[in-house]
Amino acid sequence: MNEKSCSFHSKEELRDGQGERLSAGYSPSYDKDKSVLAFRGIPISELKNHGILQALTTEANEWERASVNVWSQASSEQPGQLISFSEALQHFQTVDLSSFKKRIQPTIRRTGLAALRHYLFGPPKLHQRLREERDLVLTIAQCGLDSQDPVHGRVLQTIYKKLTGSKFDCALHGNHWEDLGFQGANPATDLRGAGFLALLHLLYLVMDSKTLPMAQEIFRLSRHHIQQFPFCLMSVNITHIAIQALREECLSRECNRQQKVIPVVNSFYAATFLHLAHVWRTQRKTISDSGFVLKELEVLAKKSPRRLLKTLELYLARVSKGQASLLGAQKCYGPEAPPFKDLTFTGESDLQSHSSEGVWLI
Repeated sequence: MNEKSCSFHSKEELRDGQGERLSAGYSPSYDKDKSVLAFRGIPISELKNHGILQALTTEANEWERASVNVWSQASSEQPGQLISFSEALQHFQTVDLSSFKKRIQPTIRRTGLAALRHYLFGPPKLHQRLREERDLVLTIAQCGLDSQDPVHGRVLQTIYKKLTGSKFDCALHGNHWEDLGFQGANPATDLRGAGFLALLHLLYLVMDSKTLPMAQEIFRLSRHHIQQFPFCLMSVNITHIAIQALREECLSRECNRQQKVIPVVNSFYAATFLHLAHVWRTQRKTISDSGFVLKELEVLAKKSPRRLLKTLELYLARVSKGQASLLGAQKCYGPEAPPFKDLTFTGESDLQSHSSEGVWLI
């Protein structure tokens, strides 16, 4: 049985200075009662016509539509090989990214009192020998999904297989990507504001044996019959927060301490996603809360990156010993959630009242 031929559009580079803005995941304030009425019972496949799902797509310029390229067919009896994070990263280290690198702004430009305050009280500068690695991260965030690059296709296939448990290749263009929490049939259209770095972060999450159980738990939470959210769109927003934190030098102290940039950014992304999932579950958040949750998450992540990283470290240590579970008791979650696109959203008022003594796992 041969895989269906598929395609997706090549995309233009992201606009220069895109990181200056806050993620468009931060939606305007919604009146609680109105949001409940507006989104109760709306299938996720129709949410793209409403403001709440667009609000989860990070703000940037519109991708210019280009010609469609067709991916080569592959036999489902001989599925493509999974790709590791290190292999995918090596690909970007060896290809010519000069046109993308010219567009990055490694740090936030500050003037006047803001510059003085940052100089006196802000985080330390990133060590000179680490700046090339930082620039690589920011350059990858400028790259779109290339329809002619087989490595890009392998990254998508690996993410799909690890999250769904499938052993066979899937079409790289189709409604099954909505089941993973992309906005439509073409994952490329949801990378605005984070570029291919968003997919590398997802790849890191599912290919690291320590974080894979966490990724699978968050994915199950995203398919909860009441608390569901678009998993991959949320991940893209968190990657955008990581980009902002790196450019604002919030991660410089930790990068200097570890003498690395990419592992720190990866861990920061995972720790931020973990924190969001914990808040989402324990405080009974729904999709109508996403803008507020993401806004608070960015403030916390930039202010206390070391605390987030320590929480992730402790959590993973406990998970490895079978002592921690993000979702807690599983009785509220069926063994298999229904297809994501067939689910409906329920307003927060339909949830049982629940209070949480803080938002930290540990």
